[in-house]
Amino acid sequence: MKPATPTLLYIDDDEALARLVDRGLSRCGFRVVHAASGSEGLDRLKQGGIDVVALDQYMPGLDGLETLEQILAIPDAPPVVFVTGSQDSSIAVTALKAGAADYLVKDAQGDFIPLLQVAVDSALRQAELQRARDEAEAEIHASRDRYAALAAEREVLLREVNHRVGNSLQIIASLLHLQANSATQDDVKAALTNAMGRVAAVAQVHRRLYTSHDLKSVMLNQYLDALLEDLRRSAEGNRMSRLILRAEPIEIDPDRAVAVGIIVNELVMNAVKYAYPDGAGPIHVNLSTQGDDLEISIADDGVGLNAKSDPRSTGMGQRIVSTMAAKLEASVERDPDHAGTRVVLRFRRAKPAAGPANAAAG
Repeated sequence: MKPATPTLLYIDDDEALARLVDRGLSRCGFRVVHAASGSEGLDRLKQGGIDVVALDQYMPGLDGLETLEQILAIPDAPPVVFVTGSQDSSIAVTALKAGAADYLVKDAQGDFIPLLQVAVDSALRQAELQRARDEAEAEIHASRDRYAALAAEREVLLREVNHRVGNSLQIIASLLHLQANSATQDDVKAALTNAMGRVAAVAQVHRRLYTSHDLKSVMLNQYLDALLEDLRRSAEGNRMSRLILRAEPIEIDPDRAVAVGIIVNELVMNAVKYAYPDGAGPIHVNLSTQGDDLEISIADDGVGLNAKSDPRSTGMGQRIVSTMAAKLEASVERDPDHAGTRVVLRFRRAKPAAGPANAAAG
């Protein structure tokens, strides 16, 4: 905001002209302070309280351009209107390039004073606008810094939460593994092993998020690789020596990664239990893109679907697969042409948005 009575420092060795400027601008609401040389003007500026400067070009000692350079080196320097009696336009160009707010030609009679008033008013307005822009930019930078600090803190906290949740779930999976190993009844052992796999599927997502560069996504191929390695170390691991993964590098959001992991766990365990009654055999897990869709298939070369029945089956696995598929908005189909059993899961690569527009593919 322009001061109610702005103070003008008029730097000129012409005392008579300085008095004319004082009288003319005082009537216009300015307080005029006179300095007879560049050095005197610089000393007065160091005392503070100057809102705008009118600076003459030709003076003994420091000339106007030299004085202008030193004025603009002062922190928060006031705007400077360059004044000269010369008609040489190159001086105006040099002064403006050096940082003067405005430029005008003076005369010995003081007829330039109304123009000087217009120039200093304009310089004050420009300075106020620049201060407002600087303050706004400083606030924007401060807000960005605060946001960045909060985002970094949030990321650290989320990583720590995922680390702790992943560790806790892994402990639960390990306890289920121990319990399954010590179980004497086959149906109890199978139930505990299945529960362990489901817990491990969720734990792996949290472990991936803890080490991921991006807390909003999981590399699905790496996640499935780690999940299948957990299954190989499970109570049924001796029947999973030929568990094979082929997967393209694909990113997916954590929520859907959990659903995918649980489905893969159920279908792999189903193949382990029923595909090869006489021992182990190959189980293939494939992950690929099909246009805008993702496709995951779990296939075996075993006895086929019709032979896959067990009176001890509760149907829990099928219900879990159906529930997780609904969460993914996915289709789950059996391939009728496959010699053994092949189940194919297809769903959109991009997570469906809540609004009318779909989210961008990740």
